[in-house]
Amino acid sequence: MNQQSLPRTCSTAELEEAIRTIEGRWKILILFHLFGAPVLRFSELRRAITGVSQKMLIQQLRDLEKDGIVERKVYPEVPPRVEYRLTKVGTALRPALKALQSWAVSRMTEAAKK
Repeated sequence: MNQQSLPRTCSTAELEEAIRTIEGRWKILILFHLFGAPVLRFSELRRAITGVSQKMLIQQLRDLEKDGIVERKVYPEVPPRVEYRLTKVGTALRPALKALQSWAVSRMTEAAKK
């Protein structure tokens, strides 16, 4: 049985949904920083991601929270302390994003050889 005759187990709809979940200028950077630390405060994320506005960071974090990728915890303090961590679903993205990073590095290496 050749590869062309194999039944499709994933339609483009699932792939489009997966990409929609992590698309956005800042989402992959947010995930990258959360992979490196189990918990980050909002202010730590804002300092770590150069160029992101507070409004955009809040929006991207809300999207990731709505999609079940990150968990937000607010502590009843003054001023309020807000922390973010990856959920199980978010942690499951690590191998896919590592593969994407490896692909990007090899692509850059090949382009530098030309």
